[in-house]
Amino acid sequence: MKLTERHKEYWQKNLRLTWILLIIWFVVTYVIGYLAIDLQSVTFLGFPVAFYMGAQGSLVIYVAIIAYYARYMNQLDREYGVHEGEDE
Repeated sequence: MKLTERHKEYWQKNLRLTWILLIIWFVVTYVIGYLAIDLQSVTFLGFPVAFYMGAQGSLVIYVAIIAYYARYMNQLDREYGVHEGEDE
C-alpha cells in the first residue's frame, strides 16, 4: 500500500505531537524529580516538598497530557477524514 502525501502529513503531525508530549512526560517524571532533591529540607504537611510535588503535580500533568492528546488527535482525525463514529 502506497501512502499518499496526505497520509504522510497526517503521520508527521501525529509523530511530532507524540515526541513533544513524550519529552514533556520525561521532564516531569525524571528531570523535575532529580532537581527536586534540593527541596528535601522544605516540608509540606509533614512530607518533603519534592515528594508532594512528585505525587500530586506529576499526576495532574499526566492527565493534562492525555486530555490534550485525545482532543488534538480527534481534531486531526476529523481534518483528515479518518475519524471513527458519528460526526458531532
